[in-house]
Amino acid sequence: MKIMVSACLAGENCKYNGGNNRNEKVLQLIEENEVITVCPEQMGGLPTPRVPSEIRDGVVTAKDGRNVDAEFRAGAAKCLEIAMREKPDLIVLQSRSPSCGVKQRYDGTFSGTLVDGAGVTAQLLMENGFRCTDVEDL
Repeated sequence: MKIMVSACLAGENCKYNGGNNRNEKVLQLIEENEVITVCPEQMGGLPTPRVPSEIRDGVVTAKDGRNVDAEFRAGAAKCLEIAMREKPDLIVLQSRSPSCGVKQRYDGTFSGTLVDGAGVTAQLLMENGFRCTDVEDL
């Protein structure tokens, strides 16, 4: 099976704080399947580490008030290009991320409050027919 995964889940230090979200279930998938890792935020031109961001009123905004929507959407578009080319059977994404959250994301107030809805990359991939799952649902 061919699987696309958020690079942070594979242990790559691409998370906003410079760390990762290494996940043992994902590492097992990597051993047993063909895997493509992606980090939409880096692919959109954002540095690591970077100021945390959340979606507020449909726009991705950094905690310092900067509008980073264009970078997030550029990274999402690059992930879609890869998915269209590689045709993964499954895409496993990081929970609650403004890019990769599949079911929920933070509400844009930087208060830790969750709302239903997908991040920009997950939304774009699902709108284009790709099967995405939240890592917590593995």
